Amino acid sequence: MKVLVIGSGGREHALVWKLSQSPRIDKVYCAPGNAGISEIAECLDIKANDIDALLNFVKYDWIDLTVVGPEAPLTAGIVDAFVKEERRIFGPDKSGARLEGSKVFAKDFMLKYGIPTAEYKTFSSYLHAEEYIRLKGAPLVIKADGLAAGKGVFVCETVDEAIDSLKLIMKEKAFGAAGSKVVVEQCLRGEEASFMILTDGKTVVPLASAQDHKTIFDGDKGPNTGGMGAYSPAPVITKSLQVKIMKTVIAPIIKGLSRERINYRGVIYAGLMISNGKPYVLEFNCRFGDPEAQPILMRLESDLFEMLKATAEGRLKEVKVSWKDDSAVCVVLSSKGYPDKYEKGKEIKGLEDLKGKKDIMVFHAGTSLNNGKLVTSGGRVLGVTALGKDISAAKDKAYDAISKIHFDGMHYRKDIADKAIKKLKVESEK
Repeated sequence: MKVLVIGSGGREHALVWKLSQSPRIDKVYCAPGNAGISEIAECLDIKANDIDALLNFVKYDWIDLTVVGPEAPLTAGIVDAFVKEERRIFGPDKSGARLEGSKVFAKDFMLKYGIPTAEYKTFSSYLHAEEYIRLKGAPLVIKADGLAAGKGVFVCETVDEAIDSLKLIMKEKAFGAAGSKVVVEQCLRGEEASFMILTDGKTVVPLASAQDHKTIFDGDKGPNTGGMGAYSPAPVITKSLQVKIMKTVIAPIIKGLSRERINYRGVIYAGLMISNGKPYVLEFNCRFGDPEAQPILMRLESDLFEMLKATAEGRLKEVKVSWKDDSAVCVVLSSKGYPDKYEKGKEIKGLEDLKGKKDIMVFHAGTSLNNGKLVTSGGRVLGVTALGKDISAAKDKAYDAISKIHFDGMHYRKDIADKAIKKLKVESEK
């Protein structure tokens, strides 16, 4: 079997890494990939959004399964194009991908099908949105409607902050067309968690829980990023809470997709706020989270290829999924200046000392080769991921590995998983 993974980030490196372990796979390709992925797969000089070129490659090289990593090709309709040509592909079609591609669509969908979420209003007029913000008062959350690489959401503690965020989105067009509409919503308080499932439209298979760290600085300070680290499992998702999530969030979304005649075969990622023991949906994503995929896939015992192929073929009910008891922690190393402007081309040193280390994987995100040297080429550069008997042990292994890595301007949070460790300690003392 031959597999093509689309994308170039840490999530795609983790997917390629896990897929390459399947005894059923002979060869893995990745388009466009990165320096780390090139060590275990053949990278193609095709952009992730070049649907025609990707389809041509799949047709003429007889690829058995295409796995879409990022959201942009999904919202652009890559699945529709592949299905039309009878090519097997993992991911939702364009109509299903609107759950992530439009926050307005997602919020309206949740309202229609009774999925718990924050109160909200949507606006296409800056003046009307500003008037509503002044009337409503803070705290509020301001969201750009379209895709913004995880950076189009602003939690605003004051009215002035909310107005500034609105200006950035709608007047300054910081996110381009993604900011032509905004969602202004109630600010929920609680603890965030990531809950992902596989679905073929009928069967649902929950994946291991995880928790992301969105902001750039320790203590959840600073602007939102694509994610600065994650761990799995998330202690906040207890067995009883998972039952509640499946009943109040997942069951209604599957029912709603069916009623809307949306053929959804892929990942549904629910970004949740757990408030007073109840799950509320902050957002939906239509693909694996990044960096959540890294610790989750480190813990996966089952054959990922079998899982994704069965999902794409509508026979997910045949698959049984098993997980390692170990915990996993991923810490993202970013370029100086990220999530704003950052420099590229900084040489990365120290990775050779970590190769072959048990329970440690360094997933590449923004890397490339320059005259044989490994250099930075993105905002998020590496995802150092470790397995351990518990979250504390996994965290220690990850940070010990980081101490061996260096590039100019390297930045990372020092508190990834601290919240979980503290929570588990309090519970053990009860």
